[in-house]
Order: sequence, then C-alpha cells, then structure tokens
Amino acid sequence: MPLIRSQDFIDSIESALQYIACYHSSDFIAAMARAYEREQSPAARDAIAQILTNSRMAAEGHRPLCQDTGIVVVFLRIGMNVRFEDGADITSMVNSGVHKAYTNPDNPLRASVVSPPFGQRINSRDNTPAVIHTTLVPGNKLSITLAAKGGGSENKSHFAILNPSDSVADWVVETVKTMGAGWCPPGILGVGIGGTAEKAMLLAKESLLDPIDIQEVAAREQKSVTDELRLEIYRRVNELGIGAQGLGGITTALDVKIQHFPTHAASLPVALIPNCAATRHIHFELDGSGPVDLVPPSPSDWPDVTWSAAAETRHVHLDSLTKTDVLDWKPGEMLLLSGTFLTGRDAAHKRLVELLKQGLPLPDGVDFHNRFIYYVGPVDPVGDEVVGPAGPTTSSRMDKFTETMLSRTGLLGMIGKAERGQVAIDAIKRHQAVYLIATGGAAYLVSRAIKAARVVAFKDLGMEAIYAFTVENMPVTVAVDHQGNSIHKSGPDYWQNKIAGIPIKTT
Repeated sequence: MPLIRSQDFIDSIESALQYIACYHSSDFIAAMARAYEREQSPAARDAIAQILTNSRMAAEGHRPLCQDTGIVVVFLRIGMNVRFEDGADITSMVNSGVHKAYTNPDNPLRASVVSPPFGQRINSRDNTPAVIHTTLVPGNKLSITLAAKGGGSENKSHFAILNPSDSVADWVVETVKTMGAGWCPPGILGVGIGGTAEKAMLLAKESLLDPIDIQEVAAREQKSVTDELRLEIYRRVNELGIGAQGLGGITTALDVKIQHFPTHAASLPVALIPNCAATRHIHFELDGSGPVDLVPPSPSDWPDVTWSAAAETRHVHLDSLTKTDVLDWKPGEMLLLSGTFLTGRDAAHKRLVELLKQGLPLPDGVDFHNRFIYYVGPVDPVGDEVVGPAGPTTSSRMDKFTETMLSRTGLLGMIGKAERGQVAIDAIKRHQAVYLIATGGAAYLVSRAIKAARVVAFKDLGMEAIYAFTVENMPVTVAVDHQGNSIHKSGPDYWQNKIAGIPIKTT
C-alpha cells in the first residue's frame, strides 16, 4: 500500500502548474501548425504565426504563454489502496502547491482569483483556492489531472436543457456564433451531454483534458455516434468563418471533444466550454516513489514559423498622434505602435468613471488626452524584464465604460482583444475614435515590445492597476475604425462566404 508524502504531493502540484504555464502540449502545437499551413486568410495566418512564435518563446524563456495564468482546476482520482501521511489534508495540500507555483520568485504567475466573488472582490494574491474534484477509484496510485483555465474562455461557457428531440449540433453551432472571439480561437470546444445540469458542465470541462485527435477520428473506418457528432460540429463550426482571433478564416476549432452520461427521459442537458489558444492542462500519477518529474517538450515539436511584421505594416508614433491621424486607419490594417500609453481593466475603469461622474480629478499621472488605453493585467517581471507577459484581455467587459471614457478624457482609442458590443461601437463612431486589437495568446511576444513600465495609479488593485507602458513596434490590428466598421463583422462574413468553396479537412 503506497504512501504519498505530503511534500511530494505539494511539489508535484507546483511543478505541474509551472510547467503548463510555460509549455504548450505537443498535440496542440501540431494542431496549430496544421492550421497555419492551411490558413488562407492573411490576418488569421498572421495571428496564428504570433501564437506559435509566442509558444516557442515562452518555452525557451520559461515564462507564461499568457498573462492570464488561469484559475486552477484539479481532478483527483485517488486509488483506494493509497495512503497519505498522518494529518494530511488534500485540499490544503493542493492549495499549498498552487500558492508555491503562483508566488515562485523565479517565474511568478499572475494571481487572478478574487474573494468573495461579489462585493469587494479582493485578490487572494496567490491564486488560491483551487477548484477541486475528487473521486475514489480502485488501485494503488493517485492520478492527478489539472488545468489552469483562463477567464476569457471560461466566460464563454454555455449551458442549456434541450428537448430530447432537439439537435445538439444545431445548439452548439448556434451558440458558437454568439461567442465572438473572446475565447481566443482557434481552440478546442468541450461538449458535455446528459446527466443533470452540474454533471453536463463537469463533462464538458473534463472533455477538454483529452488529447487532440480529430484527425484520427476522421480517419477511422468504423465511427461511433459520438465520432460522427464530433465531426459534424467540427465541420460546421469551422464553416462559420470566424477564424483566428475572430478575424475571419478557415480554422476556428482545432478539435471538438464530447463526453456524455445517461440522463432523464424528459431532459437533454448540454454544456459547451471552450479552451483558448493558451490551453493548459496536464495529467500525471503519484505512486509513493517521489514527486512527478516533468520533461520539457523538444524544440523540434515547434514548426519552423517565426512571426515578423509584413512590409506594408504602418508604423505609428503614439506620442505625436492626433485625432486627425487615426481617421484613415482601416479595419484589418496592421500597425506597429511606438510610444507611451496607459493601461486599465475592469476595476480601474470602474474607479475612473466614478471619479468622473463625481466631478473629481483623475489621479496624478493619469492623462488620457490624445492617448490610447490598453486593456491588460500583466504578469510581474523577473530578471531584467520591465514587465512580464502582457497580452490583451477581453474588451467587451469595458463596453459600458466606453462612452464616458471617450467623452470625458480626450481618449483617442483603445487596445484590447476580440469584438466590441454595439454600445461601444456606437460610442467609437460618435467620438471618431478607433479600437485596436493585440493577439490573444501572444502575451510573451507582446511583452518584448514593452520597453518601460511603471504603475501610475491604483497600486492596490495589483495586476489591475493603471500602468504607463512605453512600447516599440508593438503589433496590433485595427478592429473598429472611426466610422464604426468592425473587422469582427466583415472578416467572418467574408470568410463564411468564401469558405463554402474550401473543403474543411480533418487530415
């Protein structure tokens, strides 16, 4: 009967979380490489190149793939013959491992967990507690599967109870249409079918932990009903033309995973949870012989893809920019930004807008006149870094603040991720502003363009504080121009029509 030492358990959780923060799995890299080779949309191909380049850079630098290093979800399958040291508390051990991983001075990960989830929402500062699911099983091993689930993709989770005669594929495809690009496609769609409401959601989450194998499924001579459903959803989702980062293109989903469970005769519970371009999960076992030993992926796992800006990319000098200068920027146009802008996410926007509504001055150093704001919550720097990985967050969360920010601060525009809602687009058009996007899933690549960073306000908000970033050749794409035209509308529309003549292959 094996004895699992508490320290081995804790150290293994820490090692695994550090590992998945920095390394993509080889199956994901291969799937992205296939998507890059097939992609015909220049904008989507550029985004995939950034993601692949970022993946290799993060692995080489042992730094996070994405600034959002996720909320930790742990699945424990405990063999009934396994023993733990006297006094061992599994929940406490998991959270000790999370604490060590996220506060590791050599590679700190961003703490994103807040408690309570309503009201003050105070950051726990070490990303605890984890979400833990425990199952007792026969055997003499402890099986651990863990994920670090980013907020952007988790926020796009959906659940419905369909009629038994309804089509699951129809519901999934129609739901994906509404999800936009905030989940950072291309990625994996997890579908849970059956059981009860909570069981379907858990099935969907667990399905995302399975290896990418849609090509093998397509090649099988004998396909199960589940295989056929996966392939149908995969084909129809990719035919939507949403593409990488929602810019329009051939690949939106890299795979569709399905787990199912018996359900009540009157019910058809269905859950959909996406995994983003920074998909992070790992499985390992402990048998009492010591902590897990994780081997980094081989450099040969990555394709020979290195992102570089296209020759026609416009160079923009932010410090001399005026309102007139942005009027000829077009949706889909690539820019390289140099100069200084401020940052701010949900919590900072809330405070800024409250100050403006009360007629109070903004904090010293917070001047948005003729400047841009970047929606970001960076990772803390290490070594000679001025800032850690600093990719964009989902911009639609700031939509309700956009009118006030544009009308009261002299702001020229915003930089973020994914599409804007109509209320924000209307405000952008009304104030002749613009909205730019950086590539979600390329946080370490983006951070290399940041040459100076300092906190200027709301330091108590941690990663949500307002920073001043000075950048050099930071790559972005014009998403909404001053007339309210959006690449997230025109790009997918164009590619959905074009894609009708392009076979969606799985091999």
